[in-house]
Amino acid sequence: MSVLLDLSIFPTDQGEGVSAFVAPVVDLIRASGHPYRLSAMATIVETATVAEALDLIARANEVLTRLGCGRIYATARFDIRSGPLGRLGAKVEAVERRIGPGIT
Repeated sequence: MSVLLDLSIFPTDQGEGVSAFVAPVVDLIRASGHPYRLSAMATIVETATVAEALDLIARANEVLTRLGCGRIYATARFDIRSGPLGRLGAKVEAVERRIGPGIT
């Protein structure tokens, strides 16, 4: 199984700039060993199960709570599909084969 998680999670009570809070969450995702892609609006992570994806969300919330965040906003979207892992890059590559590489 391949689960793509599109996660955006950040505090709403810590001022306008929240990169100091987003960075530890991304570090948590990196340390998990799951493939991920960071963007300006969210982080996409590929896991083998829904439980692993949900665990990352719970652990991200714990990180922000430990950092003193009293109000946390999160959105999560899932693309769950049977079959092998590797869709994180394959989906982008399939489109780029048709139109050429995007701007990075």
